[in-house]
Amino acid sequence: MTREKLGKDAIAAALAELGGWSLATDGASIKRSFVFKNFSEAFAFMTRVALAAEKMDHHPDWSNVYKTVDVTLNTHDAGGVTALDIALAKKMNLYFGG
Repeated sequence: MTREKLGKDAIAAALAELGGWSLATDGASIKRSFVFKNFSEAFAFMTRVALAAEKMDHHPDWSNVYKTVDVTLNTHDAGGVTALDIALAKKMNLYFGG
């Protein structure tokens, strides 16, 4: 998978297919909040995503407060959103169930 920065049109097309994700205010990242029933479900989600991210060698910027996981994705060395970010966002949606 490429680490080349995607153009605005490619990002917009990807976001149209990624439920819940939006372009961050910086224009160089995508973001989403995931809300779970409780902390245990949120932590289990983060654990599952962490294992996938390690395999991809691509890691999210994220935070967790109780049952909410806030995620921002970009590829730092590319200076924006790449196919890696889109692929990880798709995995997160799959793990979340939507």
